[in-house]
Amino acid sequence: MASIHKEIMIEAPPDYVWAAVRDFGAVQNLVPGLVVDCRLDGDARIATFADGRVARELLVDINDETRRLVYAEPGERFITRSASVQVFADGETRCRLVWINDVLPNKFAELIGGNMDRGVGAMKQTLERSLGDKSA
Repeated sequence: MASIHKEIMIEAPPDYVWAAVRDFGAVQNLVPGLVVDCRLDGDARIATFADGRVARELLVDINDETRRLVYAEPGERFITRSASVQVFADGETRCRLVWINDVLPNKFAELIGGNMDRGVGAMKQTLERSLGDKSA
């Protein structure tokens, strides 16, 4: 199983970042340009990616205490795919975001890793810019 890890530092308070990450049904606001549309369907979100791919991602857990969100995308072209996003405080105005994706078959690791690279960049830019907009 391929396990892809991405970490970024975000110049924003951890609770602010966590509020955006935990909004499971609004992922298009967190990673604009990567996800172009999202709607909830029970415990799942139907996310449409910029490349046209549509994914049904099931919510596994949201833990406010540990600031960790877990979701999975079973079936379709994957044998299994699960991911977690966790926010760690680094002082009051900065945090570290850790995103892990585990996927089978391994041939999808490059695709997932590329999407994650675009995703962490979009998250950092979106969260830091939106925080700056609120303080202006």
